[in-house]
Amino acid sequence: MSPSADRRAIAGYAMIGFALGGFFDGILLHQILQWHHLLSAIDGPAAGDLRFQMVADGVFHLAMYVIALIGAGLLVAARRARSPGLSLRRMAALVLAGFGTWHCVDALLVHWVLGLHHIRMDAAQPIAWDIGWLAVFGGLPLVAAWLLRGPGEGPPARRAVAALLVATAVAGLAAAAGPRIEGGADTVVIFRAGTEPAAMLEAIAAADTRLKGTAAHGTLWIVEPVSWTGLATLYRHGALIVGNTPVFGGCLAATRA
Repeated sequence: MSPSADRRAIAGYAMIGFALGGFFDGILLHQILQWHHLLSAIDGPAAGDLRFQMVADGVFHLAMYVIALIGAGLLVAARRARSPGLSLRRMAALVLAGFGTWHCVDALLVHWVLGLHHIRMDAAQPIAWDIGWLAVFGGLPLVAAWLLRGPGEGPPARRAVAALLVATAVAGLAAAAGPRIEGGADTVVIFRAGTEPAAMLEAIAAADTRLKGTAAHGTLWIVEPVSWTGLATLYRHGALIVGNTPVFGGCLAATRA
């Protein structure tokens, strides 16, 4: 057996798991529950054009098919090279790792960096749904993959899973409470449900910043950048989430000025 043949099998199962994660997302959330489409958060007339959204979802599913076919091709190539078969436990671990990785990539890139959509577009606080969904369908499969790792998986595999878990956790914290960084144009402030509008305005005034816009549900506000003192003031006055990191910036796609 050549080492490259075994690596092809490992990559093939992981890619199939990745594609299954995408199919799970697209079939359940885009089609059955219809909580979002691929480009639900974009601005302009296309956002409300169902035909356009369905085409975008179709392109997304096509991409998942291509990834699954590449994974299957790698498995066929590994079998033709007569590499020893993987145990059922290790195959399950690889598929779970790919499945969890998809949800991590979806949350980090699509939800928070690009802001193309969120798990529930109609939620009062979409970031909470993003983080909860990521924890269940991204974090738990990765943890399960780690626990199922076989004796043949050395430190590099464990380190890769650990690194992805850490990166996801850090990004989730940045999205939820992202500290102020240089270059941020706007700050997103989400207040606790039930906070009175007058109290929100008082908090924004106390933070020495200016209101720029708000979401329709009233608990998410967009303000000018705030100082560290202003950040602490907002939290003292009932803010649940305050941030303007590039990751957190994707949440702006869920707002309307």
